[in-house]
Amino acid sequence: MNKRPLSIIAGIAVAALCFLGTPGPSSAQTIELTYANFFPPFHIQSKLAEAWCREVEKRTNGMVKINYYPGGTLTKAPQTYDSVEQGIADIGMSVLAYSRGRFPVLGTVDLPLGYADGVQATAIANGVLQQFAPKEFDTTQIMYLHAHGPGLIHTRDKEVKSLEDLKGLKIRSTGMSAVLAKALGATPVSMGMPDAYQSLQKGVVDGCAHPMESNKGWKLAEVLEYAVDENSVAYTTTFFVAMNKAKWQSLPADVQETIKEINKEWSVKHGEAWDSSDTEGRDLFGEKGTIVTLTPDETQRWQKAVQPAIEEYSADLDKKGYDGKEIIEFISGKLN
Repeated sequence: MNKRPLSIIAGIAVAALCFLGTPGPSSAQTIELTYANFFPPFHIQSKLAEAWCREVEKRTNGMVKINYYPGGTLTKAPQTYDSVEQGIADIGMSVLAYSRGRFPVLGTVDLPLGYADGVQATAIANGVLQQFAPKEFDTTQIMYLHAHGPGLIHTRDKEVKSLEDLKGLKIRSTGMSAVLAKALGATPVSMGMPDAYQSLQKGVVDGCAHPMESNKGWKLAEVLEYAVDENSVAYTTTFFVAMNKAKWQSLPADVQETIKEINKEWSVKHGEAWDSSDTEGRDLFGEKGTIVTLTPDETQRWQKAVQPAIEEYSADLDKKGYDGKEIIEFISGKLN
């Protein structure tokens, strides 16, 4: 009978124990995350979100792997923040306005204060987040915010040149776009963007409040005829990218720092993408529909009409323990 040296037998035994009892390098080092987004996969904001996922994977050398779910396939837009909070999705992008009243400080950004473009609106949203550090986000880890360019009133088959023309029209809106529609005399109809096309097509609503981008990004130019090009009362919509708090805290410190650096870059990319998309949406709408410019006198009427709504929101912030005037003045200072 051949006898193997004891040293060889011992080596084999140790190797076997290591193999059976210790996870391999990939399972020990790879962190898998899920990312939920309501934007359809063909939308530029969805493509950017997926690019963020791939960039995180790249810069963490594959330590973090992110499974991306666009088009509301993991969680619907209005439930995304709750889903992230509860861990149904590890990361999520959606709209603060879909939970109107829940985010009062950042909701101020969406007021019809007269936005010029998405880069500006995005910088302001992140500026408010940094300046006021609102407790409304304490239950998640905000990666970054971004916001679209001027939100405008669009209509199906009625040209709007005055406040009187808007009276009684049902306008699809969310959050502060509903405040704008109501202030101008229209009837706001709360509805997420994924439902806008069919509702316009079927005549459920008479118009829609959205940036020029949506005329192409959500194909709304196919079901709309007029757009009122009035930036002086333009609102914006703030989008969040949030991560589950516990999941974020479980990440190694160096991974967290890497993601923070990527977040700074991607926030800017989203703002720039909103602006390039606005240009494309405007060009497309110009081919299919009519872009209306208000007279100077009518512009002043619209500005005057929205002012009480802005003041009311400021007063509501005061009641909730915030300084509404300070927040609005902070935003207005960045607009001028």
